Amino acid sequence: MKVRRQGTVEGVNAPTGQAGSPQSLREAGTALAGLSAVFLFEMLDNSILNVALPTIGRELSASTTVLQWVTGVYAVAFGGLMPAFGALADRVGRRKVMLIGLVLLGAAGLATGFVATAGQLIAVRAAMGVAAAMTTPGSLALAFRLFDEDGLRVRATTLISTVGLVGLAVGPTAGGFVLAFAPWQALLLVNVPIAALAFVGIRRGIPTDRADELRRDPIDGAGALLGTAAIVFALVAPTLFVDAGTASPLPWLTLVAAVVTAVLFVVRERGARSPLIDLGLVARPLVSSGLAFKAAAALATAGLGYLVTLQFQLDWGWTPARAALGMLPQVVVLVAGGALIRPLVTRVGLERAAWLGAAAVVCGLGVYGTLGRSGYVWVALSLVLVAAGMRVVGVVAGTNVMRGLPADRTTVGAALVDTAGEVTAGIGIAVAGTLLAALFPGDITTPGWSAHQTAGFREAVTAAGVTLTVLAAGLVGWGILRARRGAEGIPGTAGTGAGSALGPAGAPAGDTLGATGTGTDEA
Repeated sequence: MKVRRQGTVEGVNAPTGQAGSPQSLREAGTALAGLSAVFLFEMLDNSILNVALPTIGRELSASTTVLQWVTGVYAVAFGGLMPAFGALADRVGRRKVMLIGLVLLGAAGLATGFVATAGQLIAVRAAMGVAAAMTTPGSLALAFRLFDEDGLRVRATTLISTVGLVGLAVGPTAGGFVLAFAPWQALLLVNVPIAALAFVGIRRGIPTDRADELRRDPIDGAGALLGTAAIVFALVAPTLFVDAGTASPLPWLTLVAAVVTAVLFVVRERGARSPLIDLGLVARPLVSSGLAFKAAAALATAGLGYLVTLQFQLDWGWTPARAALGMLPQVVVLVAGGALIRPLVTRVGLERAAWLGAAAVVCGLGVYGTLGRSGYVWVALSLVLVAAGMRVVGVVAGTNVMRGLPADRTTVGAALVDTAGEVTAGIGIAVAGTLLAALFPGDITTPGWSAHQTAGFREAVTAAGVTLTVLAAGLVGWGILRARRGAEGIPGTAGTGAGSALGPAGAPAGDTLGATGTGTDEA
């Protein structure tokens, strides 16, 4: 893809031009198997854990806040460290950083078998979050750079996301049946063979990064520290409000720290000679809209999964196995929905497909927030809508972001995609967990709820569902505005390049992706 910038024609996110680039997915089978295993871990991990939360709460005597930390600490480590590890990978090698992360993942998975307290589990989850921050950004970046043609890139991304989303879908179902005869620790031990498969596939199927493909400027250490701190403070603050209460200064100080570090991060990145994240690139309509759609989908998926799992087992009294069966509508859509992505993208273009998918996510959350307590049929409908939207957004939003960035920023760009997803997933769980802890009287894991406790739980579910809907709708609305602004060619935002969005295997030339382009470094 060629774009005009400051009077010259330059390649932005252009293919590397390697002579041996695969000409089909089959030629890259070993590499794609390894990359798919990485994404499988990311999607399977939290989904398979959610179904075990009530069991973990009872066996480890964990409160609602502790259960929130069990899932949230992963998001804190993952989301907070991804930009830094993405920048590191762009300099020392994407393959190298990913392989080291996979070794850490395998070790953390093995450690799960020795967990006996909630604190130990939180520590293991934090280590898994660090491993995910090292591995996941490289998965999208390496898949994107593996091929020369955009059609093959989209097909590869679809394949990888299909494997991961199958894990997201099957995780709760499989986990529910496993809990019928095995301890909950077995659910996290599955990460060990996944890490081994990914390690072998990437080591054998992907060549070492070439020196001319890596960045040579130094990493912005101050920016990495400020960015990580801002994300961590933002995710910790809601939990502290529940633990310490609004009368305590600690949660307020944490919230202020999040705002201050975020502002300092922006100031630092605008003035740094080699910023961790080039804010001018992030502000491009193609990039910013894709990040907004990804964030909305992750917020909805994480928040809905957390709430539905607790609703099935704690409010409705379902066994883990029955709760797993209750998630089957989501399973079917996530598994079968991949067949609809390419026709949809071909018909409406990448960007319009992204916001249609994101809008479906918001509708699903709205159904759950307003009608989810009225019966399973409404829960099932919400699961279907969110899964359908997530299926589309998972492919097209990430592809849009990658197309909007220069070739030497692909890993940090992929890190931005995953950071947007993980941070908002953490926010989704934090919002749901905070409202549950605030509105539910007593310990949520205590059996035999009173009528007052049941009413409190259902009120909290409704409040959390509606709140998440409003947040997701805001992200989607902003993303649509950004995409339209770029398509209308407002100066300073739209690119001047045009061309095929997907090449011969995808959407027709001149679709909305070609219109928005990646034409300037100025946003």
